[in-house]
Amino acid sequence: MPVDISIIVPVFNEEDNILPLAREVAKALIKEPRSYELVFLDDGSRDSTWEKIREARRLDPRVRGLRHARNSGQSAALWTGIQPTTGGVIATIDGDLQNDPADLPRLLAELNNADFVSGVRVARQDNWLRRVSSKIARAAREGVLGVDFRDTGCSLRVFRRSALNGVFPFNGWHRFLPVLVHGGCATTKEIPVNHRPRLAGMSKYGVWNRLGRGIFDLFGVAWYQKRRLRLVSTTNLADP
Repeated sequence: MPVDISIIVPVFNEEDNILPLAREVAKALIKEPRSYELVFLDDGSRDSTWEKIREARRLDPRVRGLRHARNSGQSAALWTGIQPTTGGVIATIDGDLQNDPADLPRLLAELNNADFVSGVRVARQDNWLRRVSSKIARAAREGVLGVDFRDTGCSLRVFRRSALNGVFPFNGWHRFLPVLVHGGCATTKEIPVNHRPRLAGMSKYGVWNRLGRGIFDLFGVAWYQKRRLRLVSTTNLADP
């Protein structure tokens, strides 16, 4: 059944966070007049994550579950999660409860002023190494791409489905999504959001797969941004 908003949550070994996150999303959107679906994409978890997703669906029919046959990474999980959904508005949020679902209504409201709204974690609950690596990556993005986003690592985002026009999947695309939609002429906006410490489960990222691989991918994105075809206005002789 078509819905207005599709919320995508990629998860890997997050058994203790599924039910709390589903409850928090429902509470955050209790006054939202539009219909929504909450889509968990289990990226080949080896714990009871899938069983928890099934339990969440039994408790709330707005919850959907998709499951990868093997672990494929966050980029693949997000892309898989988005493809079968119907919402004209898409939201993404991490499954570790560090993003706060209570921020979703503010991001949704900002779609009146932009096509793509992303969160900025103003008081990050991460260790110093992750914060420093993010600062280095931001400086590298601005220097190479000529565009500055304060926090492309924040997974809390809300955007019109049309903002994805021209965006193609690759391993790491989720890190560059604000840059890619901006390059496709979508209007973008960043707003401060809450960031919470992780209380359950383990982080799936280290220095290499955050900073090292991100900088490596940067040069591929720079090439694409220079070579991508831009929309060109046309005249149709069939028009009256």
